Amino acid sequence: MAGFSYQELLEKNRLYLWNPFTQMKEYLQDEPLIIERADGVKLYDVQGREYYDGNASVWLNVHGHNHPALNEAIKVQLEKVAHSTLLGMGNIPAILLAERLVKITPTRLQKVFYSDSGAEAVEIGLKMAFQYWKNRGFPEKNTFLSMKNGYHGDTVGAVSVGGMDLFHATFDRLLFSTIKLPYPYPYRFDGTAEECKQACLHELESVLKSQGERIAGLIVEPMVQGAGGMIMMPPGYLSEVEKMCRQYDVLLLADEVATGFGRTGKMFACEHEGVQPDIMMVGKKLTGGYLPVAATLTSDEVYDAFFADHSEAKTFFHGHSYTGNQLGCAVALANLDLYEREHLLDHVQEASRCLADHLEALKDLPAVGEVRQLGMMVGIELVKEKETKEPYPFAEAIGAKVCRKARELGLVTRPLDHVVTLMPPLATPLPDLQAMVSILHEAIREVTAK
Repeated sequence: MAGFSYQELLEKNRLYLWNPFTQMKEYLQDEPLIIERADGVKLYDVQGREYYDGNASVWLNVHGHNHPALNEAIKVQLEKVAHSTLLGMGNIPAILLAERLVKITPTRLQKVFYSDSGAEAVEIGLKMAFQYWKNRGFPEKNTFLSMKNGYHGDTVGAVSVGGMDLFHATFDRLLFSTIKLPYPYPYRFDGTAEECKQACLHELESVLKSQGERIAGLIVEPMVQGAGGMIMMPPGYLSEVEKMCRQYDVLLLADEVATGFGRTGKMFACEHEGVQPDIMMVGKKLTGGYLPVAATLTSDEVYDAFFADHSEAKTFFHGHSYTGNQLGCAVALANLDLYEREHLLDHVQEASRCLADHLEALKDLPAVGEVRQLGMMVGIELVKEKETKEPYPFAEAIGAKVCRKARELGLVTRPLDHVVTLMPPLATPLPDLQAMVSILHEAIREVTAK
């Protein structure tokens, strides 16, 4: 693969590759990055320039790139077997990883079903919840509650429970109908955070009271709505949602694909309020950012609704070719070993406090409406007018412009429209965190100067 110039690779990109979530006309006019290698928290492009990986390669990376322990885990497994099917048989890494996941997730969760991405994990969770009620003799419970502005991935079921019109409206004829509820967004609510919480809970309870008998489950991103703009739940909201689900006999599905594995300062975001979901989806960071493995965890109660004689036709007919892939599961086990050996959650908590201190300076910038943070999830909402909270027009692409400037200054991250994110690898050293925030400060200041 060596020996190609940047221009030659760019031309091959133009001729053959369609990049995801990318307007290719703009991409090919904008001197895009082409990454050659990575080490620690730095990415290096084919022209020899280096960049901080400020979005952990789309929220995946944990311990930094090119980590020797993770590299070695893949090499060792590769000498045994790279992949064999999990359909109707088992394999050692998949079994051991399932045991490990059950031990570190909320106690209600006792069974693991593998897939290849967070979206697939969500798709599986939705199908499990739907079939669970059918297997139990309640086929009328076939509707889902989901959150406005939510994001759960890009497969058809995941998009159906999503709520981002920019991403999803194009596919409306493909989607099944869900009941959309407001996710509490205190910054954009006319009142206090507590009033915002209560208003959202009131709307949820109203729907459950009137339609609970037909609702199979409620899916939510716990504590932080990620791709929707790094929106943080007011304290107490999630635990109240769980109580209502129990009261009205509705399954609680927690999408921890973005928030799981320490990103919020707890191993899983549900732990902030002691919540025990019936079904939980995980993916990002499971393998340390190395290989595509995701999982849907569920309670024994849900699992038992499928445990039956062949003649009852209650089998969960779902699977992927690479389900439970040995290489992925082996590196996931090594990844979780590193969490323990390097006391990673302690580092995340210290790094979170460090980040909070450095982010204070951004709040004084005229174009920064709000800085939101939980653990190492950061969203910086840019506004045209600070006092009125007037947003920048979508056409102005202010977030993309700030991220473009940050890239020029040596930091890679991505915007969520007018919200600039910072999601570095969890093991990022404290001095590097300070450098990343300093670059963002300069980029925002330069781009939004009037």
